[in-house]
Amino acid sequence: MSELTRIGVDTSKAVFTLHGVDAKDRPVLRCNLRRGEFLKFFRKLPPTIVALEACGSSHHWVRQLAALGHTVRLIPPQYVKPYVKRGKNDRNDAEAICEAAGRPGMHFVPAKTLEQQAAGMVLKARDTLVGQRTALINTVRGHAAEFGLVVAKGAGKVEALFPAIEQQPDIPPEAREMFTLFRQQIDDINVRIAELDARLKASHRANPVSQRLATIPGVGPITALTLAIEIDPAQFESGRHLAAWAGLTPLDHSTGGKQRLGKISRAGNERLRALLIAGATAVIQAATKPGSRQMTEWLRTLLARRPRKLVAVALANKMARIAWALMKSGETYRRDASIALAKA
Repeated sequence: MSELTRIGVDTSKAVFTLHGVDAKDRPVLRCNLRRGEFLKFFRKLPPTIVALEACGSSHHWVRQLAALGHTVRLIPPQYVKPYVKRGKNDRNDAEAICEAAGRPGMHFVPAKTLEQQAAGMVLKARDTLVGQRTALINTVRGHAAEFGLVVAKGAGKVEALFPAIEQQPDIPPEAREMFTLFRQQIDDINVRIAELDARLKASHRANPVSQRLATIPGVGPITALTLAIEIDPAQFESGRHLAAWAGLTPLDHSTGGKQRLGKISRAGNERLRALLIAGATAVIQAATKPGSRQMTEWLRTLLARRPRKLVAVALANKMARIAWALMKSGETYRRDASIALAKA
């Protein structure tokens, strides 16, 4: 085992597949380990480079392996895929991870601390509850429509359905009971979301980075806290790299010296991308009102030439670049300097 210089690990719930190479990149280790045997195996090894695909549980293994003295590298799965040979199986995946980790130009994912994962879990729990509430509201709307009851769009409008249901004499008792059940579930989720909102606002007030980011138009406490928790500005060369990582840049299909740009890549953090685009949409809605200070010459020109949704993506891209600049410089948003910061 002293010849080992790099090990690629394909993880799963129960079985871990290892592929190790020596200094000349020759395979010297191929084996499977049960979950309970994994750390025991690495305790016996001298410090070496261990590579894993970045996933939810990989950050736990990074902390465990680093505590044993190993150098651990997390690789985005999309960067491993080009190195997978014909058949996709655990052994080929482990070999591809090992190969990708040895490339000089490879980009790695920073490991999260326990505190970062815990803070991120609060944000994800809120998103889960919001999704469950939306599903319940859509269910109520669908069943109410079957009895001829319809209300305007919007989550807040669904409350008007319940009094209308009570006043509708021809709705059977069984249906009324189900509507009551749905209402109780929605009310309970609303209470839980309010509790998490209060916790997140407290975290936002206690986080100086989040406070600075919230000065950017379109960036609220949730988006600011997500940026502060999920993003390490040192991992990105510029704000453009952060925007590209968030999936806010167009796909490139250029060839033969001719540039062909397509739709946005939708790569990276999906939740952060959705928050930035939602914030940009809110800025555009505010900017189009008479006398709004949110309207800039850049935004006015773009709205005159492009559809609103496309402009919202462009503005979200700009917001991501400004956010990176603020995190990197330690400054707060200044309207006059925003263009210079966005180009950083």
